[in-house]
Amino acid sequence: MAKLFVYDAYANKFLIYPNLNEKDPMPYSTGNTLTVGEFRGSSNAAVLWTTTAAMEAWNLTRRNYGAGIPVGYAFKRIWEGGHGTTSQHYAGVAFDVGQSTTAANRKKIHAVATATGAWGYVEPLSMTPTWVHFDRRYGKPACPNTTAGYPTCRKGDRSTYVLILQDALNALGYSTGTLDGVFGNRTFAALQGAQRSFGLTADGICGCNTWKKLASAVVGIGRTQTVIDS
Repeated sequence: MAKLFVYDAYANKFLIYPNLNEKDPMPYSTGNTLTVGEFRGSSNAAVLWTTTAAMEAWNLTRRNYGAGIPVGYAFKRIWEGGHGTTSQHYAGVAFDVGQSTTAANRKKIHAVATATGAWGYVEPLSMTPTWVHFDRRYGKPACPNTTAGYPTCRKGDRSTYVLILQDALNALGYSTGTLDGVFGNRTFAALQGAQRSFGLTADGICGCNTWKKLASAVVGIGRTQTVIDS
């Protein structure tokens, strides 16, 4: 069973699905083209998240491809690691697909994903010769001269990037009180505590330097006693 947060940028709110089975279709995905288990991949987390925009991009890609797209890797919690410190898999908006199919099919999937124009990024096949990567990242990266980084998060925000922030803070022992994707007072205070420990200005704003420190400290450390799932 999984609890799923789906962020809807149009309404700026989270839609919550508390009891999904692994074989259930992902909310907002077309038919049964993407199940919860496929989206989860190797993650063992009780809580997952994505966005309506990512599901819309998936639907368009799947419809235009006209056949099943085998998913090799999608979601991860930041403390589970498995990718770089700015991985969009932690935001729940990235997909690595086609590992179990042919090179010709991967080329077709890549062409279809690119042609939709719905993904924020489709990685060149020369960089991923045995899979296809596409993601629906959003927000301006906090660090300059990159398209891969996370956006600045501040009090009042709500997004899957706030979920990453809360996940990182809780794993490191700075309790946000809840895991809900809403940057409130508890998340603000927890972030200030982490910033002080990193020797950064404790302004309660998660910008470039704070993201770098947090992510490098937490990615891949594994589940800790302070991780929150509610």
